[in-house]
Amino acid sequence: MVPWHVRRATQETDLGVVAGLPSISAEATPAPDAGGTATAPDPAGARALTHPGARAEEDALHVLAALVEHDIAACNRTIVARMDSPVALIPQLAAHIVAAGGKRLRPLLTLAAAKLCGYTGTRHTKLAACVEFIHTATLLHDDVVDESALRRGLASANAVFGNKASVLVGDFLFARAFQLMVEDGSLQVLAVLSRAAATIAEGEVLQLVTQNDLSTTEDRYLEVIQGKTAALFAAACQVGAIVAERPEAEEAALSTYGSNLGIAFQLVDDALDYAADQATLGKTVGDDFREGKITLPVLAAYQAGGATDQAFWHRTIEDSDQQPADLEHALALMAHHGAIATTLARATRFAGAAKAALAVFPDSAVRRALMDVADYTVRRAR
Repeated sequence: MVPWHVRRATQETDLGVVAGLPSISAEATPAPDAGGTATAPDPAGARALTHPGARAEEDALHVLAALVEHDIAACNRTIVARMDSPVALIPQLAAHIVAAGGKRLRPLLTLAAAKLCGYTGTRHTKLAACVEFIHTATLLHDDVVDESALRRGLASANAVFGNKASVLVGDFLFARAFQLMVEDGSLQVLAVLSRAAATIAEGEVLQLVTQNDLSTTEDRYLEVIQGKTAALFAAACQVGAIVAERPEAEEAALSTYGSNLGIAFQLVDDALDYAADQATLGKTVGDDFREGKITLPVLAAYQAGGATDQAFWHRTIEDSDQQPADLEHALALMAHHGAIATTLARATRFAGAAKAALAVFPDSAVRRALMDVADYTVRRAR
């Protein structure tokens, strides 16, 4: 059986599970703060609301979630049922990451896209669960690769259960996702989602290849985030049109919306790694810097700097020779050269492209909500 706290959480508020409300966070394992003291769960969501963009984020997602409320409930039931396994560790570990919250934005996009296309059946709810399983599996694997101790402000699954268990349960969730694809019975859906799963893996490997390499171009960086993040956003949206049997132009429009939204989302995440506080970010600030990840804030500061600045970046990023004060100096260089502003300007451009892609659809509450979500992706960093 699925652990009682996950069943209780999803019964308390189906909307909360998908929209990222705090109802399920109280049961997750607290993470130690910088001083080694366990940080209490935040059932009221107070930490998120300390960020100036948090209210806009909450409103945008709440509006979209409210429009597909019954579909969300069905999606959640599928998630809970398919997390189950007679191997007790599987639902325990899966419950841990589900209980840590999150926006559930990707499955929400599948449900909203189907509604935008006038779909009135039920296939999309299981496909939304499939999308969430793919995403959750990648989170489990990413935290092992990155040796992350925090996920969404709480102890990561690998920190609690170990690397081996996290990798294997991630594999289980991938398998569950493919079971759901096969059960849907559409070769087109299978092609779109399986291609997205392969592209995510390619994006992660490409990120590994570009790590510590300051010769990486912005185009190459965008290729990384197109693979590791935007591909699943695009697929999540596209399958909504597929189940509704809409014309290819609408499929393409939703895929374009999702792709641009995903790029904007990742650009903002990369900016927040240097511009947010730990409670808001949900992971340790500066993780990307310590791991030598090549993101746009680093590239922008490096390319705008003189010889002394570039020598600093070579030492800290390429040579991985970092001292305790280096993160603060990196933040100062980014501020001096406007690297965060540059990154957010790029995100704004992609968010605008996402909104423009929806022009093929008539005005509706769902279309307006999807456009507001594109705006929120950028607002959450301001």
